[in-house]
Amino acid sequence: MMNADNIESKFQEFETYDTLSDKEIFIKIWTEPRRVLKYIHETKYEKYFYVLLFLAGVSGAFDRAANRNLGENASLLGLIAGCIILGGFLGWLSYYIYAALLNWTGKWLDGKGDTDSIYRILAYAMIPSAISLIFLVPQIAVYGIDLFVKDGDLVNAGIVGNIVFWGAILLEIILGIFTIVFSVIGLSEVQKISVWKAILNLVLPLLIILGPIVIIAFIIYSF
Repeated sequence: MMNADNIESKFQEFETYDTLSDKEIFIKIWTEPRRVLKYIHETKYEKYFYVLLFLAGVSGAFDRAANRNLGENASLLGLIAGCIILGGFLGWLSYYIYAALLNWTGKWLDGKGDTDSIYRILAYAMIPSAISLIFLVPQIAVYGIDLFVKDGDLVNAGIVGNIVFWGAILLEIILGIFTIVFSVIGLSEVQKISVWKAILNLVLPLLIILGPIVIIAFIIYSF
């Protein structure tokens, strides 16, 4: 009879040769995220890598446009074009910088991996964010530029319009949670750290960037 070590060895050997098709990656990531993200990391899977980065960049650009009320100084068509072009083609840079920071701060937590590996896994963790763009379309169709201005009218589009809008918002929130979960699991897998350390590492770069800004602002407004 095989002892526990032999059994574990057999399972590890099986996992080494476990393969996933393109379709399985995009389906199973919702139910088996660690298995899928581990496969992506170990095989350096990069199909659709640039497409996902592009879509994630566009999604982030639309979020920033709404949060910063950029519609007050731009037309709807200009804003959409800017988010697609600048967000899509330059968004990759912000994700790469973030991956580099995660690699740096991860070493404080005894993390392994490298910037390219983290960058790759972040791209696939952004699958939910890329999908969320689908739900932005009906929101723009119903509310137009009001989505991107401070005092936009988001309550008087009728019952159907409000159901579409708030339903889309709810789905975007759910997809945002999935993005965070995938990022935590993926980072944990790449850097070989616990989930709790991965959560901490996702936050550390933000603290490093925002910390000095908050301190400087506090000093300025104190005088």
